[in-house]
Amino acid sequence: MDILLYGSTDISYQIASRLHQQHNLTVLHDPGESAERFGNLDVGVAEGSGSDIAVLEKIGAGTVNLFIACSALDEANIVACWTIKKIVDTETICFLTKPALYRNFASTSHNNYQSRYDIDSIIWPEQLLTQDIFRIISVPAALDVEWLAGGKAKLLEYRIGSGAKILNTPIRDCRLPRNVLIAGVSRNGVLFIPNGDTVIELDDKVFFIGTSQALDSLAADFLGTLRKVKSVAIIGGGSVGLMLAEMLEGRGIKVKIIEHDRARCVLLADTLKKSLVLRGDGTDLELLESESIAEADVCVCTTNNDEKNLLCALLIKQLGSQRIITRVSNLQNYELFSRVGVDVMVSPRASALTEVLNRVQAQRVNIIALIEGGKGEMLQLTLPDSFKKIAIKTFHFPVRAIIGLIRRGHRIHIPAGDSSLLPGDHLMVFTMQEDSETVKKLFFP
Repeated sequence: MDILLYGSTDISYQIASRLHQQHNLTVLHDPGESAERFGNLDVGVAEGSGSDIAVLEKIGAGTVNLFIACSALDEANIVACWTIKKIVDTETICFLTKPALYRNFASTSHNNYQSRYDIDSIIWPEQLLTQDIFRIISVPAALDVEWLAGGKAKLLEYRIGSGAKILNTPIRDCRLPRNVLIAGVSRNGVLFIPNGDTVIELDDKVFFIGTSQALDSLAADFLGTLRKVKSVAIIGGGSVGLMLAEMLEGRGIKVKIIEHDRARCVLLADTLKKSLVLRGDGTDLELLESESIAEADVCVCTTNNDEKNLLCALLIKQLGSQRIITRVSNLQNYELFSRVGVDVMVSPRASALTEVLNRVQAQRVNIIALIEGGKGEMLQLTLPDSFKKIAIKTFHFPVRAIIGLIRRGHRIHIPAGDSSLLPGDHLMVFTMQEDSETVKKLFFP
């Protein structure tokens, strides 16, 4: 696929890093912007405005299959998507950061006035991030949550504590509830696909796939974690903090939100119906103690500054908080946050990257989620009509991967050894990032 990427931002570099080996990719950046970091990637680099037709024609934009506008300026991204449509009828993806612009362009009223210049996909990373945080909060004690098969099943990540029944037990002897399987384990920062002989150790982060009912049984009987979330403290009242508070209010959850900007506090207080808005600094230990922030069932650090989020998380953890969710804007900081003891990290760039990757996958293959900051992937694929029926116990991947779920018609199956794969089956496959392409080629040579 020929892809034109407009902008030399952090997200554009993340996209280029993931796509340059499988696709012909060109990066167009505005004059004055540095593009040196793209030098280590197999991509073309050009300088010029994304809204300049002469520049677009010069770099061969008339043949691109996909145009991704992710510069630092929303308005420039919008105009660039409109402009390239004058040259070629190609798919466009536009990144936005301003809530008002997103609401305008994502509005259903736009469907009443369709034209060939319409932007095909709008991505607002902070909205995707908010949805990710809300999903994690909705499942007690989970470190990560992904809905599968339209919500009929889930991928849940849990940290194994001292009270877990499966602690120090080989997976083959864990006797998990029916319709639950272990797809992956992260130990000391290393993600791997386990086998039946793998022993679950203290502080392992384990990825379970199963039906919603079966996973509830797992949490209650095997992990001892089924306490319902009743209160949430949010550090940072920006777009993510506000949207998250609104969603939590809708669930009847008590919310405290700390924001340092006076004008923003007024807006939050006027917008939110039941939440308590506190003006202050999330790194103010005295404020955190006096307002009993650590006593909330979940604490969420959502500012757009990684260093501040990390400091807030560590202070709240020192005060005794048992569950902290922390925003990590720079994926390179993901490992650092994990090493210093932050349990749950969420990234707007990872959420946005998943959306983009799904636009360029092979036919009938999607990435449902990036695991552990991109170390692993959850793939969704449909077996072709030419696929020959085979029992799972005789089907072997040439790389590290596990089939976590089979959807056949309206029914879902958590596979066991006697399960079979049939043409037309929809599979959820858990694999390592470096093995992802091999898995795809196995089913779609």
